[in-house]
Amino acid sequence: MRVPVQQGREMLHLAKYSFGVGDRFARQARAQLRACMMAAKDGTDVVPVWNKSNREHVIVGSKPGQVREAAGAAVRELGWSGQFYVDADHITLQTVDGFLESSDYYTLDVASVIGQPAPGAEVDAFLSHHPEILLPVDLPGLAVPLRISRAAAGQTAAKYLLAVKEAGRIHRRIETAKGKGWFITEVSMDETDAPQTPSELLVILAALADEGVPLQTIAPKFSGRFNKGVDYVGDPARFEAEFRSDVAVIAHAVRTYRLPDNLKLSVHSGSDKFSLYPAVHRALTDFNAGVHVKTAGTTWLEELIGLSEADGEALELAKEIYARAFAHREELCAPYASVIDIDPSRLPPPEQVRMWSAGQYAAALRHDPGCPHFNPSLRQLLHVGYKIAATLGNRYLSMLDSCEETIARNVTTNLYERHLKPIFGGSAAVTRD
Repeated sequence: MRVPVQQGREMLHLAKYSFGVGDRFARQARAQLRACMMAAKDGTDVVPVWNKSNREHVIVGSKPGQVREAAGAAVRELGWSGQFYVDADHITLQTVDGFLESSDYYTLDVASVIGQPAPGAEVDAFLSHHPEILLPVDLPGLAVPLRISRAAAGQTAAKYLLAVKEAGRIHRRIETAKGKGWFITEVSMDETDAPQTPSELLVILAALADEGVPLQTIAPKFSGRFNKGVDYVGDPARFEAEFRSDVAVIAHAVRTYRLPDNLKLSVHSGSDKFSLYPAVHRALTDFNAGVHVKTAGTTWLEELIGLSEADGEALELAKEIYARAFAHREELCAPYASVIDIDPSRLPPPEQVRMWSAGQYAAALRHDPGCPHFNPSLRQLLHVGYKIAATLGNRYLSMLDSCEETIARNVTTNLYERHLKPIFGGSAAVTRD
């Protein structure tokens, strides 16, 4: 069965700048889209991509089609005439079928296969097919030519070839259902043990070209920690060097392997990484490159901030969610251990939070590193605590609807002032409202 999701063009071609927006409870699409409209008014076109994973759908009890419904409603109501997409985020061969009708962007997750050693004969065949991999290449932004030995290229191929083949299988499953060119493909290579070097990324891209995967974005792993909901932990200068090298490698791979000419980097868990945005903007400007930035839970946290600022029953509900998250913190945090750093001693007891004013709750949760009341441990706990809100069902959703104006203001401001402007416009992130 072919189920193309049409947007008025024969081949979907992702624009230069795109931004992945998560909307776990399908209530903030209008507020998110307003941020993109504000950026467009400033002269910067940023394509919104509404992303939601199968795991998130299972947790909140939603269906993939609801993401498209919410996005489509926002586009119609606000009169948005630009591109927009719906991303089946971190999809596998086992979960992709549920997203075939509603999505037109697919982030292929091959994490479970990365590191499984490819047969020696396949590695040898790859190296024989790509003798150019072993030649030095001068790339803009790299101080020395890119070089890789046959042994290193073989090790990289052994580590990633089976993952590439898995990406090919997922891509062909989607293509069989939707038709060639009717969807955007992203390949996620960021869930691995170590950051890829520029030469390793080149090997991966050559293998994806061999496999016939017309990817338009790729998510490599960078050094440092991209913790959920808070700033980058690591060396920003090292990240900048990696990012610029990867941009240069992508440009070379596009020319060499005839990959889509709009292929660009995707930065996963890219929201709230304020210390990296100047480096990203410099690279985009210097290389005339594009980027896709995928957010992680930042909108859900703005919902809580909006509830707290609404005061009254809404503030009490926000406090209740914290109390329940605190009580279940170990089980909530366990699945996210590699992407959160919570100091238990910094988590205020629920009894203390119950006494907070609206301003105190918002100040503790809002990502403002310059505010003495900001509590990154509390923010990370609530980031993974969306499961608590999901158990509240209509009680939580009805409160979102009742406080729409306050929440929407926070969602739009967060995306526009703290993310779109510094990444794509080069301005400093505005952390305080």
